[in-house]
Amino acid sequence: MTVHILILCTHNSARSVLAEGMLNHLAKRLSRDVRGHSAGSTPSGRLNPFALEALQGAGIDTTGFRSKSWDEFTGAGAPPLSIVITVCDSAASETCPVFMGQLDHPPIKVHWGYPDPSNAEGGDAGKRRAFELTRQAIGYRLLQLLQLPLGSMDRADLETALARIGRS
Repeated sequence: MTVHILILCTHNSARSVLAEGMLNHLAKRLSRDVRGHSAGSTPSGRLNPFALEALQGAGIDTTGFRSKSWDEFTGAGAPPLSIVITVCDSAASETCPVFMGQLDHPPIKVHWGYPDPSNAEGGDAGKRRAFELTRQAIGYRLLQLLQLPLGSMDRADLETALARIGRS
């Protein structure tokens, strides 16, 4: 059974997009039945070109990537989410929507904060470096997540493990 993970950031243009791309890429390489999705509370409607460049530089196909609202994950046709990860401070403090169809088994919510690489100094070169470092940092945590026996862990142990990864 596929484990669906939603990564949230306010604008769904940079950090959450990096995480979605990395999670799906790594899950495929490790033959894990995990599917990453990303969304934002107030999506910008565009993807940061430096985020796409960082993913493409890591060999990840970004065809079909788009900035989308978390509303897409609250309806009847939405995938059953197991985990929701916020990756920016503003998204972490927002009230997350109720993910419909999952009232009896809501997803585990965890915050893994990263500084916004869009705010990096040093012009385009500084931004490229910041995006690449953010991509690597996200990838490190996602590799740890993918090592967990997601299908067999009880909820409390999974929450503990995800919080520990967030502190790494």
